[in-house]
This record gives sequence, structure tokens and C-alpha cells, in this order.
Amino acid sequence: MKQKERLRMSIDITMTILSIILMGGNYLFPADLVHEILGVGLFVLWAIHIILNHRWYGAIFRGKYNPYRVMQTVINCFILIFTIFLMISGIILSNHIFTFLNIQGGLGFARIAHLLASHWYYLFMSLHIGLHVGMITNKIKQKMNTGKDSSNENPKLQTKTRKIIFRILLTLTCLYGLYAFIVGGIWRYLVLQQQFFFFDLERGYILFALDYISIIILFATISHLVATILKRNQKWQSQ
Repeated sequence: MKQKERLRMSIDITMTILSIILMGGNYLFPADLVHEILGVGLFVLWAIHIILNHRWYGAIFRGKYNPYRVMQTVINCFILIFTIFLMISGIILSNHIFTFLNIQGGLGFARIAHLLASHWYYLFMSLHIGLHVGMITNKIKQKMNTGKDSSNENPKLQTKTRKIIFRILLTLTCLYGLYAFIVGGIWRYLVLQQQFFFFDLERGYILFALDYISIIILFATISHLVATILKRNQKWQSQ
């Protein structure tokens, strides 16, 4: 793996972890200053992410658009839009880092905008991850193949068993993610049926993280499957 690719992957992983932590609002920290610092850190990483991928943004108005590219562009653009909304609303709500701006008013709107944008951002971030799942799994497979034990008499059976176990675990995780999204009421934030963030202290932080990680896996899996179908159809049409 090249050094630039390692840097991109490290940044993407850090951004995902920060996003999960920040979804917990101020309930995960004794002071909201920590939430603000991590939020600023996320936006800094976003700036670096955009710089590293400036060629993609520069080519957005060039070339032909097939269904997969349309999907990719819509997802990436919506992430950027909701990131901007998060940044602006976060600055307005700031009680520490950005108080020097002396912004007066708009706190009620900013609070609702921050809640709404954070959950839509999270959803599109999950879809974005799904677009890159294939590349990540291919790299993992390459490492596994290079480290295989040559004394194994039946590598095909071992590979098939691993695939079955992986698919079972993925299915169970996606079902739990669907449960967390629908029954757990996460979808309510997306349509503002729930205008105040609620953290169930009785369930604790571990189950909270499990809910949001499962939601990432659910939507990333959906995005990956749709992208795979679109690419396959495009390949058939070109033949």
C-alpha cells in the first residue's frame, strides 16, 4: 500500500471514529468543550480529505455520467453540504472556541439544524463508506493470500467457510442496524419528529456505539450492493 493511500485510510478511519463519538452529543463528556474540540478536529480532517481528493472534485463537471458515477456524486455532494451545515450551526452553538465571534441570536434554529444535519451526514457517510468497501476488502484478501499456509490441504473449503461465516455475521449486524434505525427511532431525527437528542443512560455507551456502528454497516452494505449492480450492468452494456 502506498504512503498516500495509507494516509487516506488513516484519515478516513479517524473521521469515522470521531463521527460515532460526536453523535453522542455532550453526554459522552463531562464538558461540552471536548465535543467542540473533536468537532473542530473532524472539520480539519475533512479539509485534508478534500485536499487529498481535489482531483475528483475538479473533475465533477467533466466527462460522461453513468449511473454509478451519478450515485457517487450525489452521495459525496450531500456529505459536503451537510458538513457545511454542521460547521455553521456548530459555530453558532459554540460556548467556548468560537465565542470570540460574538454571534447573537439564531440558537434555536442552529440547534435544530445541527441535530438534523448530523444525522443526515451520518447516513450519507455510511453510504460513502459502502462505495469503498470493495477496494478495502480486496486489499484485505491480498494480505490474507500472501500469508496463507501452503501446508493447508483444502484452501477452497477454508475460504468458503470463511465467506459463509462472514455473510452470517454481516446479515445479523445489518438486521440489528435496521432495528436500531427503525425501532430505536434514529429515523425520527432525519425528519425532525424528534427535535431533541435523547441519550438512554440506562442502555449505556457500549450499546449506543453498537447501534450507530451497526447503522453504518447497514447503509454501507446497501450502498455497496447497489454500486456493485450498477457497475455490473455498465460492464454488460459495454460488451
